[in-house]
Amino acid sequence: MSLLRTVNLKKHFGETRAVDGVDFVVTEGEVLALVGPNGAGKTSLVNLLSAYLTPDSGEIIFLDQDITNMSVTGRIKAGIARSFQIVNLFDDLTAFDNVALSIFSRENKTLKLMSLADHDHEVNKETDEVLELFGLGGKGHILAKEMAQGERKLLDVAVAYALRPKFLFLDEPTSGVSTRDKAQIMDTISSVVRAGHITAAVVEHDMDVVFKYSDRIVVMSDGKILADGSPDEIRANKEVETIFLGTG
Repeated sequence: MSLLRTVNLKKHFGETRAVDGVDFVVTEGEVLALVGPNGAGKTSLVNLLSAYLTPDSGEIIFLDQDITNMSVTGRIKAGIARSFQIVNLFDDLTAFDNVALSIFSRENKTLKLMSLADHDHEVNKETDEVLELFGLGGKGHILAKEMAQGERKLLDVAVAYALRPKFLFLDEPTSGVSTRDKAQIMDTISSVVRAGHITAAVVEHDMDVVFKYSDRIVVMSDGKILADGSPDEIRANKEVETIFLGTG
């Protein structure tokens, strides 16, 4: 079943066709990788789908609803959340408070955070559970700015996960971390996402990560979709080898 799709989606910046008539489909329950060389249009597409950019034309359909003109807040409430390549945390708050703030926001309790945080046992319980899921149990008291880069990456995804999305964008979840940490991060994220039956789209440059963790891979080039298929199909695609992987 289609969870999200775009129809002839376009976004141009002057002469640059960042997203050039893209028909993009996400199937419910899959973990999809969105890849391509620098400037391919991946980030622009994700920014359009998460309302950080406004399309020049085309449609975005989510759960059979036209969300093309819906705000960031509206899309979060509809069930779309994202993490960021450069983590988007409140550095002077603890890991616990970063996740708790996300939960309070989801429950429309944000303005009461300071007065409710010590007394809302359900939020406290859920926050502890989310931190535990992401391997951050026992680290809730640590300020976000004092955490290791890999932990910050996991916390950023945990904050998005705490919004209880139906669809989660993960923007470069392994960038800036060691090869050893990449496997740990992706093992954790993949386990949590699949156990929670969350549909996810991962923007990623590390093709080892892409091939290992994705059900389907969409390759972009010059603002268009170049290829779309299983990891095995993408490996065998000679055009992808030539244009993107550089092995042709």
